[in-house]
Amino acid sequence: MQRFTEFDFGVPWVMSFFHQDWTYEADTAAELVVRRLREAAAEVALSVRRDARTLLGGLPSQTLEVLWTAGSQYGPSFRQTTGAEWTQTVVDACDTWLSARAEAPPLTGADTEDGLAHRDAVVAEIERMGFLATEVRRALVDCAHHCTPDLALRVLLRVIEYAPDASLSEEQYKRLEGIGTALHYGEFVVENVEYLIADD
Repeated sequence: MQRFTEFDFGVPWVMSFFHQDWTYEADTAAELVVRRLREAAAEVALSVRRDARTLLGGLPSQTLEVLWTAGSQYGPSFRQTTGAEWTQTVVDACDTWLSARAEAPPLTGADTEDGLAHRDAVVAEIERMGFLATEVRRALVDCAHHCTPDLALRVLLRVIEYAPDASLSEEQYKRLEGIGTALHYGEFVVENVEYLIADD
């Protein structure tokens, strides 16, 4: 059973848009999401919408702001919007994209995996990430408990990429890889953080 892609997907994929030069691509964060979705397949939009709706249903606005900020290199900004409003903007962009196309088949199989059987393992890995700020770890644990462990793990992997002083032991990486395999992640999802394995 395989996911629809070998690469990252859903909300963490959207988080990756906000790198240092994103403002050269779009004037606003919302416009950037719309532009990237234009080039995407239906499964991409469906996975983003599924994640974003799960976040909205499980977490308060302030926790959403912590996750979006930690999982994005530069933005989106929460000076003029809230975490809940921004997450709803992402849902709305997906809905608009999907409504303009023929009926998209729903996600099935591995693409509906929520990882509930792996919640304890995901929470344990989050709590071991001592280089992450306490509020970020708390937000990720809340995501694992009140959204899905699958989403929490994928957001964790994105957060690790952008965390100052991030470093993983070989054992940590192997555990993350094992959970990713159990959740049917493609080859390049956990591999994104392999470069952070510390030299002994």
